[in-house]
Amino acid sequence: MRFSEAWLREWVNPPVSTRDLAGQLTMAGLEVDSVMPAAPAFTGVVVAEILSADRHPDADKLRVCRVAAGEGEPLQVVCGAPNARVGLHVPLAREGARLPGDLRIRRARLRGVESRGMLCSARELGLSEEHAGLMELPADAPVGTDLRRYLDLGDQVLDLDLTPNRGDCLGLAGIAREVGVLNRCPVTAPSAAPVAAAVADRFPVTVEAAADCPRYLGRVIRGLDARAPTPLWMQERLRRSGLRSLGPLVDVTNYLLLEYGQPLHAFDLARLADGIQVRRARAGERLTLLDGREIELDPETLVIADARRVLALAGIMGGADSGVGEETTDVFLECAFFTPAAVAGRARRYGLRTESSHRFERGVDPAIQTVAMERATALLLAIAGGSPGPVIETATPEHLPRRAAVRLRSARIERLLGVDLPGGEVEEILQRLGMEVERDGSQWRVSVPTHRFDIDSEVDLIEELARVYGYDRLPGTRPSGGVAMIPQPEGRVEVGRIRTALVDRGYQEVVTYSFVDPALQARLAPNLDSLSLTNPLSVELAVLRTSLWTGLLKVLIHNQNRQQTRVRIFECGLRFIKQQSEIKQENTISGLAAGGTYPEQWGSPSQAVDFYDVKSDLEALMDLTGRNEGFIFTPAVHPALHPGQTARIHCKGVPVGWLGTLHPELQKELEVAERVVLFELSLDHLQEVRMPAFQELSRFPANRRDLAVVVDEAVSAAAVRECIVRHAPEVLQEVILFDVYRGKGVEAGRRSIAFGLIFQDSSRTLADQDMDAILAGVVAGLEQELGATLRG
Repeated sequence: MRFSEAWLREWVNPPVSTRDLAGQLTMAGLEVDSVMPAAPAFTGVVVAEILSADRHPDADKLRVCRVAAGEGEPLQVVCGAPNARVGLHVPLAREGARLPGDLRIRRARLRGVESRGMLCSARELGLSEEHAGLMELPADAPVGTDLRRYLDLGDQVLDLDLTPNRGDCLGLAGIAREVGVLNRCPVTAPSAAPVAAAVADRFPVTVEAAADCPRYLGRVIRGLDARAPTPLWMQERLRRSGLRSLGPLVDVTNYLLLEYGQPLHAFDLARLADGIQVRRARAGERLTLLDGREIELDPETLVIADARRVLALAGIMGGADSGVGEETTDVFLECAFFTPAAVAGRARRYGLRTESSHRFERGVDPAIQTVAMERATALLLAIAGGSPGPVIETATPEHLPRRAAVRLRSARIERLLGVDLPGGEVEEILQRLGMEVERDGSQWRVSVPTHRFDIDSEVDLIEELARVYGYDRLPGTRPSGGVAMIPQPEGRVEVGRIRTALVDRGYQEVVTYSFVDPALQARLAPNLDSLSLTNPLSVELAVLRTSLWTGLLKVLIHNQNRQQTRVRIFECGLRFIKQQSEIKQENTISGLAAGGTYPEQWGSPSQAVDFYDVKSDLEALMDLTGRNEGFIFTPAVHPALHPGQTARIHCKGVPVGWLGTLHPELQKELEVAERVVLFELSLDHLQEVRMPAFQELSRFPANRRDLAVVVDEAVSAAAVRECIVRHAPEVLQEVILFDVYRGKGVEAGRRSIAFGLIFQDSSRTLADQDMDAILAGVVAGLEQELGATLRG
C-alpha cells in the first residue's frame, strides 16, 4: 500500500517527523517497506505559459515558442512536443536548471534558432513514464512559481508491506485511524454528506447470490463530461500511490479505492440492458475483460451481468463491453460488499491480480459502502458535472458479517504480555481503536468495529493492546516452566538421527511446498492420481505431491541455474496418495545427488555420482536400524527412472521405497546437465529398530571358506546370497561378496560371483569334514535353485 504523507496528514497530522512516523507504523505491525521522495531531485523548474508557438523555419516538427516565466521578458524556447500551443501552462527548465540524471540546461541553438531553456514532459522530470508531449498544468497555475513548491514535491511516499490480516489498512482511512490511535490525535475524514438526487432515474438491481454479495449499492448519474480534466491534486495522489490518471470517471473510483479501501466500478449506462444481475456464471459464458483478454467463465465465479451478457467479474475486473470512455455521458455507479470467500482465488484462476480483488480477498468493511458512494458521487459532480439519481441499495442482513462480543481477561493479558496493564489503560486503548467496552470485574466484554474483521478472539485483542502500548515497552522476562522428560522408545530411530546421518554424508536438508507443479508430477508418477487444490497459490502449485521428488528436482534446477553443479539434498515430509475417497499421508524421506562424487579437489580426478554412491548412503541409514540385511534392493522399472539403473526397496516383503538414476528423457526435458540419482523411502520402516540382545562370544575359532559360482547374468548377487543363507546351518555368521568376474573362462551370458563365508560354532571347533559337508549342501542348493556351477 503506497500513499502520500501529505495526503495522510490531511486526515491526521501528528507532531512527529517522517522518520518517526515510519518507525511508529512499523512497530505497530504495519511495516514500512520504504520511504521515498515524491519526485527525484531537480532545480530551476518553474510554471510557464506559452504565449506563441510558431513553426521552426528549418524543421517541420519543431516550434519556436515565446514563454512567460514570471519575472523579466518572455523567453524563446525551441520545442518539439506535439501539444505545444498558445495558452498552455507547462513546466519550464530555465538556464542553469538541473534535471534528473544530472542533466544541466544551457542556452543552445537548435537548427540555427536560439533556445533559452527547455519545456518539459512528465518523464523528463521523473514524475511518470508519460512522454508523448509536454506536461500540461492547470490554466490557473501561477506563472513563475517553482514547480516543486506548486506540486508539493517535497512530499514523501511511504510503502507499507501489510500482512494479510490487515486489509483494513488497504485504504488511507485505515492508516489514518492507526496513526491517530498511536499519537492520540483526532482523525478528520473528508465530507461524505449525502448527495441529493437531481433526477429520479433508477436502474433495477437483482441479487441472486445474496450470500456472496450481501450488500449492493447502485446509482445512475447522467450528463457527465468524461473529457473533463482530472484535477492535478488528484492525479498527483494517484501517481504517488502507483496509479496513472485515466480520466475522471476511472480516476474517482481509483481514488476511493485508495482513500477508503472500497473498490467501485462505473458502467456505461447506455451499454446496459434491463437491469443489473449479481449471480454466478452460467456454463459456456465468456467475457472480454478491460485488458482485452477473453476468458471462459467458471460456474463458481461471481459475476455482474445484465439481461443480455456478463458485464464484469465481481470484485475483480470489469468487461470491455460495458466500460466507460470519452463518449460516456451517463453511468451506473456500483459500490458493493463481496464476501472474501466469493472472490478468493478467482483472480488467480484467470491469471489476474487486481487492486480490487486484493482488497475483497482480505476483506472490506461491510459498513463503508454508503460513505464511499456519496463521496464518489460528490467528487464526480465536482469534476465532471452531471445529475445524480437516488442510491439503490439491495441488502440481506442475515448474510452480512456478524461480530460476536469477545471476552477479555486481565489475568490473560498479564500472562501473555508479562505486564499488568491498569484497567483504565486497557479500556482507553480499546476505545481509541473504535471498540465498545463493557467492564465486568476483572474482565471486559468487547465489541469489535466492522472494519476489524481480523479480531475474533481474546488473543487478538491482547495483540492490539501490545501494538498500541508499544512492543518496546513490554518487559523482557525469561520464560519459566516445568521440565518433563519425553519418553524415547528404544525400538525407533529418531528422525533427527536420520537427518544427522545424511548431513554427515554431505547432504543438505531442504523444505519444499506440499503443493507442486501438476505437469512435472505427472511425468514423475503418471500412475498415481493427484489431489487438485480448489484455490491454488499459482498454476505451478496446483496439486498435492505424491512424491517429494517433484520439489527436490525444482530445488536442483534452481541451484544448477546458479552454477551450483554439485548438489546433494534431502527432505523429510508427507506425500499424499489418493485412495478412493480417502487421502493416505505417508511419512517419507527423499533425496537426490547430482554432480561429482566428491567436491572439486586436486587429489583425485572428477567422477560423477552414480547409483552405487547413493546406495551406500541409503545403506548407512539402514545400518541405524540394526537390520540392514532386512532391506532388499531388487531390479525394477519406474517411469521416472533410468531402465537398468533402478531398484525397488523391500522390507519384510513389503515395497518401501525406490532408488535410481533419473530417466535420460526427463533429464533432457528439465535441462539438467548432470546425472541425477534419486531415492525415496518410507520413514516409518526406516525408524523400526531391531533391539540388541546379548549373545555369548564363542571361545572357538572362526573358519572362512571362499565360494565362487557361475550364474546367469539375470541372477542377482542378492539372490545368490539368500540361497546360501537358506542352505547353510546356523554356524554361518557372515557372507561377504568380494568379487564379480566376466571374461575368459566364463561363458557369454554368465558371470562369476565370489563370496567369503565365515563359520563359527559356540560349542566346538569346526573340523574340515564339517566344513566340506556344509559347503556341499550349499553348492547343491545353488545348483538346484539358480542353475549355478562351481567356477573351475
